[in-house]
Amino acid sequence: MAIRYIYSEYEVSRNTDRCIVCRVCERQCANEVHTYLPEQNKMTADESKCVNCHRCVSLCPTRALKIIKGNNTYKENANWSNKTMNELYRQADSGGVLLSSMGNSENYPIYFDRILLNASQVTNPSIDPLREPMETRVYLGSKAVKIERDEKGRLKNNLLPHLKLSMPIMFSAMSYGSISYNAHESLARASEELGIYYNTGEGGLHEDFYPYGKNTIVQVASGRFGVHKAYLNQAAAIEIKIGQGAKPGIGGHLPGKKIVGDISKTRMIPEGSDAISPAPHHDIYSIEDLSQLVYSLKEATEYKKPVIVKIAAVHNVAAIASGIARSGADIISIDGFRGGTGAAPTRIRDHVGIPIELALAGVDKRLRDEGIRDQVSVVVGGSIRSSTDIVKAVALGADCVYIGTAALLALGCHLCRSCHEGKCNWGIATQVPELLKRLNPDIGYKRLVNLLTAWRHEIEEIMGGMGINSIESLKGNRLMLRGVGLNEKELEILGIRHAGE
Repeated sequence: MAIRYIYSEYEVSRNTDRCIVCRVCERQCANEVHTYLPEQNKMTADESKCVNCHRCVSLCPTRALKIIKGNNTYKENANWSNKTMNELYRQADSGGVLLSSMGNSENYPIYFDRILLNASQVTNPSIDPLREPMETRVYLGSKAVKIERDEKGRLKNNLLPHLKLSMPIMFSAMSYGSISYNAHESLARASEELGIYYNTGEGGLHEDFYPYGKNTIVQVASGRFGVHKAYLNQAAAIEIKIGQGAKPGIGGHLPGKKIVGDISKTRMIPEGSDAISPAPHHDIYSIEDLSQLVYSLKEATEYKKPVIVKIAAVHNVAAIASGIARSGADIISIDGFRGGTGAAPTRIRDHVGIPIELALAGVDKRLRDEGIRDQVSVVVGGSIRSSTDIVKAVALGADCVYIGTAALLALGCHLCRSCHEGKCNWGIATQVPELLKRLNPDIGYKRLVNLLTAWRHEIEEIMGGMGINSIESLKGNRLMLRGVGLNEKELEILGIRHAGE
């Protein structure tokens, strides 16, 4: 029998001079890392259970705790890293697929960080957003309509259904079950106050959140969990989920231990049963099949709701987007390979898909070349981290962005990447009652409002510095972008020039 011990990835550093043995760390840790030793009247830690969520560090009243990276190592080998060896050992023990949460954490290029923004100077004066109007409103939906007049020569309002946003940001799909009731409430309330939208994900919509329907996007995924006519009609828009960035080409899985109480009722499946979404929609095997579902959903909602089709960023994403634009969909959502998730096979999360920046540029160019860009709006997600990422995405051709991980960080997430364990110490990705109450939606929604309010101000400042006063003028305006440290092929795909040109 092989003997192996995988040393803890993290170490708990406890300053015994500061520690007052208050046992807050023990009470707060859902992973049971900290233990009180009554004989010695001191605290100890089982570091093998630590996921580095920082709950204990944040709440320690005397700042006695730090989590530091473990430095135990195997014999140095450029081909076989510590991580690779440890993952192999775990699979040899379990025979199972490795699972990971949140987005790709590998050291791939982040193209947003290699793109710089242009600024106005003398010939194109900048705009002061504090004294001059700046337009951050966005309308999502098809704009490809003919000008028509009635018998008196007046213009007809023949616009298709649209989503109106106060800024080019929405909260991306995170299902009830993968995240908590309180997290969903925070997202819903923030969306209403900000004048934007949040997405239910593929877990249905809790009846308590029906009043937020005018700010809700409901999702129809391959498992059809929680999908019924009232659900569809309650929302402002419907999203057909074909794929997502963290796991392109495969389905979803919410463990049975999270299917409890109202989650079971909302998803319309028995308590304790795994919610498994198949990889494909078994009624979609072509663009024609997709078109049939698009129009079925429009029929069910009397053509009052725009329909979104969400796909993962993959190598032929531009061709796929072209087909979706012709399917009758109003909006295309593209999720890049750094997109977060509650759980995904590690190998797929880290090695399948392409960066959202390259996918977006390719899709926008293809739709423009084919003369159908106005038939659909384009929304992108997959690690949108700041207001500058949003500005760069819009300049590359996006109408709007989805944010998920950034929103969870605002709620308290520390990216410990153990969501699939269901023991989130911050009350976000858990259904454990004692942990749920740690996220106060009265505070959570306000933090989301604060974050996006700050980003909106920054977007206005950046646009003002460019001499641009509206998001519409920025959309697809790649002249305002320059690359740094990119090769000719990368610049060609992005459709931008190198800095200095």
